[in-house]
Amino acid sequence: MDLAKNLAFVRPLIGTAVLIAATKYVGATTIAELVALGVRDIAENKVDAYLEKRETLKELPIRWHFIGHLQSNKAKGVVETIDVLHSLDSLKLAAAIQKRRDRPLSCFVEVHVSGEPAKNGVAPEALEDFVRELAKYDKIRVIGLMGMAAETPDETRIEASFGTLARLRDQIQRKQLPHAPCDFLSMGMSGDFKIAVRCGATHVRLGSILFRNEE
Repeated sequence: MDLAKNLAFVRPLIGTAVLIAATKYVGATTIAELVALGVRDIAENKVDAYLEKRETLKELPIRWHFIGHLQSNKAKGVVETIDVLHSLDSLKLAAAIQKRRDRPLSCFVEVHVSGEPAKNGVAPEALEDFVRELAKYDKIRVIGLMGMAAETPDETRIEASFGTLARLRDQIQRKQLPHAPCDFLSMGMSGDFKIAVRCGATHVRLGSILFRNEE
């Protein structure tokens, strides 16, 4: 695995989007190598893995993102210490954040735009009401929306999912809600990030494409 080469390949393709390294399948040593190469935004999607890696790498200048589904009863230890949450999808989780944070947490609201039952997120038609409800929680700042496209080779369908998320972001942004500036779009993973960037992604969550081996 040549991390430097993989990064050099990816960076021109994402333009100005923030590269978030999804490190589910790599260990602390590889993460440290990424940081040495200039990648500061590191993401985990499992609570135990996040807590372990964060402790191991606590001396490094990492901006920690949590990108997996987070149940309110598993929030302890995570919401106090992460820098960004990409998967806010319930008022129950919002209440857990409110209880445990001593300063506002930057959050992406996860929206269900894929049409796949297995994926999580707020329904598009319920999004505005949900975001307005979050005004009750002063430890939450809605910086944007996150969504995952359907797992399909049909690029038109993928683009439709990302296009929907972009339109919803614009709608929330136009409301000019003080607690929800909603400036950003977290969308795109290793298999579909090029489409996401075309649709306006400001943050892309990349894993396997960073850690692939030479063929």
